[in-house]
Amino acid sequence: MNRKTRETDVTVELDAAGGIRTGDKVLDHLLTALFFYMGRGAKVEATYDLRHHLWEDVGITLGEELRSKLSEKFARFGDAVMPMDDALVLVAVDISGRPYASVELSFEEGEEGFEASLVREFLWGLARSLRATIHVKTLSGVNAHHVVEAAFKGLGVALGRAIRESRKVESTKGLLEV
Repeated sequence: MNRKTRETDVTVELDAAGGIRTGDKVLDHLLTALFFYMGRGAKVEATYDLRHHLWEDVGITLGEELRSKLSEKFARFGDAVMPMDDALVLVAVDISGRPYASVELSFEEGEEGFEASLVREFLWGLARSLRATIHVKTLSGVNAHHVVEAAFKGLGVALGRAIRESRKVESTKGLLEV
């Protein structure tokens, strides 16, 4: 999947080799964790003007790629409570056709490059294009690196669970608006 604007040029391919090279070492590190815990290989390449645009557009492009790979019947829901050192983060996903992101990240100690606002842009981009509800909430944590990385690991686990094939359409309505 490719997204090209005046601000970014982002390519995301699931189940592909090639590595992750966005030009932002923090985002590369977090995406590596996300795909590892999702249980999927991925190739991500990007050029960008501002980090804000990069994080948002990578989220959008990943959502489009995930949506294009969904089977007709998929698990829909996924969640994880992810510990990492001082951090404990809850992540829950519902791929239902309703885009929404609740991002409650908090930490006492900042660390260069690990910014809650960038994570929020990534998650909102992902939620909109995947058409999913995503909740991320810090249950405890002090260090920004640990909290944010736990969120991405938890997101990987939750997405991996939500996109699994299912034997039935996971909706009492009998259809999903995805």
